[in-house]
Formats: sequence, structure tokens, C-alpha cells
Amino acid sequence: MDGNEALRVGIVGAGGIAPPHIEGWLALGADVGILRRTGVDELAARYGIAIVDDLDELIEWPTIVDIVSPTATHLDIARRAFARGRHVVCEKPLAVTTADAVALAEAASDADVRLFPAHVVRYFEGYRALKEQIGSVGALLELTFRRTVAAPDSAWFYAEDAGGGLIRDLMIHDLDQALWLAGPVVEVAATQDPPAADGQVMPPVSAHVSLTHANGAVSHLRADWFGPETTFRSQAQVVGATGRLEFDTQGSAGQREGYLPPASDIDPYRAQLADFADAIRTGRDARVTPDDGVAAVRLVDAAYESLRTGRPVPV
Repeated sequence: MDGNEALRVGIVGAGGIAPPHIEGWLALGADVGILRRTGVDELAARYGIAIVDDLDELIEWPTIVDIVSPTATHLDIARRAFARGRHVVCEKPLAVTTADAVALAEAASDADVRLFPAHVVRYFEGYRALKEQIGSVGALLELTFRRTVAAPDSAWFYAEDAGGGLIRDLMIHDLDQALWLAGPVVEVAATQDPPAADGQVMPPVSAHVSLTHANGAVSHLRADWFGPETTFRSQAQVVGATGRLEFDTQGSAGQREGYLPPASDIDPYRAQLADFADAIRTGRDARVTPDDGVAAVRLVDAAYESLRTGRPVPV
């Protein structure tokens, strides 16, 4: 895609994360189509976008395929897109397992196309500011993250063995932030209350994960799926040898419904997609790389192994 080529985007998926992606692409002037799924008619009418009945047809015409479907579907759809030479935006997490995430990244590399994991929290101004200021607090000692949302509606989110799960779907945002802010992790310990029963999570549910970083810092993460009346809130605190940084979405203007973070003057979804599109045009790396997406899934796998064994897991 060069500077003169029209931006064409085919979207696969029609869940709660689809509208921010559609709005972001349209704001960037893209021609958008979406694969027919339950709920697509309403989305297409709301945004004036085309519905495409067949996945192969959807993949055929765009420059970018944007995958916002359930996690277990990502690898197959992405491989089909890569085979047609299409760049792919893939909603987090990249895949259900580290092995599949690695396979997805390798398939993009083999096809000589771009893969962009959609870790949108890196584009929220509060978290970007933490990243920019991280050097001002001296050696990192302790990081704390908490993310609380209303539990999602779709059943697949609760199936840990089929691509769902609280840690895999929600906490992965802050696992990525911990990696972004404090660097590689050498050990993961996790608990969840209540634990899954036969692979199924039942809200209200909370998960706690502790990460030991290679530089000696420790990150503490908590994620909650609560009742439908719950207001989205995310918090982060960074403590270093000489100072402290904090961010909290509570009281932010532009509050969205459900689990979506508050809107801001700089819409993070649009910023994320603009970064990806510009990275394709220029050949530079985007703020989120395939390696970043794989690293976050690797921590998810370690957390679930810790839940299974009841012990810390080396990474």
C-alpha cells in the first residue's frame, strides 16, 4: 500500500469491539466491508458499510483484513488472508496459545505481509504518558495494574479451553502494559476466585497475577468481570527508586458503555489503526509488533499453567 493507494479494509467479526474499529477506519477515510455474521445487518446500516457473504470474497478486495472475531478463529482467518497477500490487524490476544501465536507471526513473515496485534491500551494517552515518563522514577521496583469491567455477553468469553477466560481476554491488556513498561518477565504466579469449573469461568470473578521481571521489578495485576451495572475502570501505578507515577480512568470524560475504555480527545482506536496504516505505507515498525503480541500470549499461557499447578511458572 503506497501513499496513493486507497485504504480498503475487510472486517471479520461483529461483536462489541467491532464498532470502534469500524469508526476508526471510516475516520481514516477507508472503504470498509464486513463479513456477514449475526448482528452485521444493524452494524452495516449504522455505518453505511458493505456486507460480504463469503470470507474468501471479503479477503479478495481489501488491502487490510481486520480480525475482531473470537480468539480461536484468528489463526485460520489470518492464514487465509496472508495467502492472498493481505496485511492483517488482529484483535488481542493473537491466538489461544503461544504456539499458535508464533505460527501466526511466522505465517505473516513467510508471506512478506504485515501483522498488527491490536493492543489498543498502548494508544491511550494515560498509558502512553506512563511509558514516556518511566525513566523519571529511577530503577523500577513495583508496578500495579487493575482493570474492572462488566462481564461480556457472549458465552465464548467464559470458555478457557476455547479461547476465552478472564486472564486471556481482559488481563492481557495489562500483561502487555507490564511488558511495555518494565520489560521481559522471568516468572509468573496466578490465582483466580472463583476458579474455573470444567474450563468455564462464572462471573463475578477476579484474577490476580504477579510477574517477576528480569530487571528485578515486580508487577501485580488484578482483573475483574463483575455485574452489568459495572463501570469500566483501569488503574496503573509505577513505583521507582526515586518517584511514583499513576493513572486512573475514573472520572474520565466520554465514558463508553460496557467494557470499552473511555473515549478521549485522541481516540485510541483511530490512533492505533492510523499507526498500523502508516507503518504499512512507510515500512517502519508500529508501536505494537508481532513479537509483542506473542510475548503477551506467552504470559497468558504461563498464568494458566500457574492456575493449574498452584505454583509459580518460569518464563
